[in-house]
Amino acid sequence: MSSLPKLGWDQLDWSVLDRLRKQFLSDELSAGPYWQSLADLAHYDLTFAERIGWKWDHVLAELKQRGWSPPAGPLLDWGCGSGIAHRRVARAWPEVPTSLQVFDHSLLAEKFAINRWRDLPTEIAIDSWDRSVNPTTLVISHVINELSDDDAEDLMTALESATTVLWIEPGASDAAHMLVDWRERLRGKFNIIYPCPHQGRCGLLAAGNENHWCHHFAPPPGELGADPNWVKFGQRAGIDLRSLPYSALVLDRREAPVEPVPPGHIVGRIIGRPKVAKPFARLLGCDETSVSTLQLPRRLAPSLVKKLDRPTAPRRMHWQRMDGTVTRVQAVAPAKSD
Repeated sequence: MSSLPKLGWDQLDWSVLDRLRKQFLSDELSAGPYWQSLADLAHYDLTFAERIGWKWDHVLAELKQRGWSPPAGPLLDWGCGSGIAHRRVARAWPEVPTSLQVFDHSLLAEKFAINRWRDLPTEIAIDSWDRSVNPTTLVISHVINELSDDDAEDLMTALESATTVLWIEPGASDAAHMLVDWRERLRGKFNIIYPCPHQGRCGLLAAGNENHWCHHFAPPPGELGADPNWVKFGQRAGIDLRSLPYSALVLDRREAPVEPVPPGHIVGRIIGRPKVAKPFARLLGCDETSVSTLQLPRRLAPSLVKKLDRPTAPRRMHWQRMDGTVTRVQAVAPAKSD
């Protein structure tokens, strides 16, 4: 039997949510534990964590659309919080985790994540991290701003033992820059599956790109605006529920899948949110040659350019470009959340 508190929207304690929100926004996040009780985690899981789950849905949907999945085996959620990340991964690929392990500095968080999982209709075992067991899949979510030197060393040990890594962080510039640093440390040990369209050095590290950062936007659920509970939460918490920026990194030691590309084209990805004007869209484009600002003429792909500033629009492209202008483009079908 689960010992978790049962919580519905009509039972929210706004003093708890206000306190958590203040801690999340503080510059001293590691000064003390977020969680004072299992009820704190229940409040978080229903609200803030669910928004993180929408980011996971978006990333996992593209990976599935591209035909990629982690191999079956033990899954470790490092820095698990309420467990939203491993629950989303297991929902996307029910056959992948043969067992689940969780780690968090807060024993309350581990307890909540374990009991939350045991409330689900599954026979997959879950427990705290057994460091003698190498994870096949390592899941990491929203931890990068709080890593001490010891934490970073501990995380690197877990990374070095994993076959695949799924990692999502906030879309703020500081978190995104730190994730690029981890990418460079791990490049060569893993194949980079997402979001990068190439395996080389990150183009954002080139001179002149200091003010850019690798971030993306997930769409919220389509019915969100009609849900009075979420509308009230967004207003009360001061959150724009339509904006879900994130940074991400998906790695795989297995051979990277070969992507068919039209002759003369290369694989590119749009970073951030393009600006759409009448004659063209201006975008930050990443490919094997560089990260740079590009113009995509509307006449080249009118229906694509028209919707390019929406989070549901394609971001992965096959293109040709010359002197800062995209000269040919084929959009890869956009990911759709389950």
